[in-house]
Amino acid sequence: MSIRIGKADDNDYVVDDPHVSRHHARITRVEDGGLLLEDLGSTNGTFVNDVQIMRKYVLPTDRIRLGDTCSLLVSEVLKSDNDYSEEFAALRDVYDDYVKAKVKIQSSNQFKIRIFQSLPFALLGVVGVVVGFFGKGNPVLFAASLIVTVCAPTIGIYLGAKQSAKIPRQLQELANRFKIDYVCPKCGTFLGEIPWESLRNRKRCPVSSCKAKWVRE
Repeated sequence: MSIRIGKADDNDYVVDDPHVSRHHARITRVEDGGLLLEDLGSTNGTFVNDVQIMRKYVLPTDRIRLGDTCSLLVSEVLKSDNDYSEEFAALRDVYDDYVKAKVKIQSSNQFKIRIFQSLPFALLGVVGVVVGFFGKGNPVLFAASLIVTVCAPTIGIYLGAKQSAKIPRQLQELANRFKIDYVCPKCGTFLGEIPWESLRNRKRCPVSSCKAKWVRE
C-alpha cells in the first residue's frame, strides 16, 4: 500500500493548500506492517510532531504537517485507501465482551431461579423438624406448618417466574448496546452476531457502497 499526498489531482490524498507541493509526501506500508512517511522533495517540507523529516516511521495517531499550515493525522490519510483495519481490530473485544455478558446473564439468572424454587421446599423440611421436635399436639405449630406447606411452594414458583422474566429484558438491553457497537467502522452497518474471526476472514465490508478494508493485505 502506498498513498501519495499532494495538491495535484492525481494524488491518492489531495490537499487544497497553496503551501503544499503538487506531490508533497508519501505514506507506504512496509512488509512488517509499519508505516513509512517520505517527503517527495516538497518546497515547504514535511513535519512529524513539528520536527522536519525526510523519511520516518509513523503511527496512525501521529500528526503530520505539510508546509506551514496543513496539519492532518496519519489515520486520516489512511482512510483514503479505505483502510479501517485498526478500527475493525477493536471490534474483537466488543464481540468477546458481548458473548461473556450474555453467558453471565443466562447462568446467573438460572442459578437464582433454582434457589428461589428450591428454598421453599427446604423451608418445609425445617418446619417439619420443628413440629416434630415440639410435638404434633401443639395447635399453633401445626397451623403454622400447614400455612407454610400451602403457601411456600406457591411463593417459590412466583419468585422463580419473576426472576425468569428478567432474562429476556436483560438480554434485549445487551443486544441493543451490541447493535450500536458491533458495526462496520466506516458505514455503520450492524454485523450481526457473526464471530469476529469469521468476519476477519471476509477481509472487507460486504456492503457494495462501502467495501471498507478490515484486514491489511
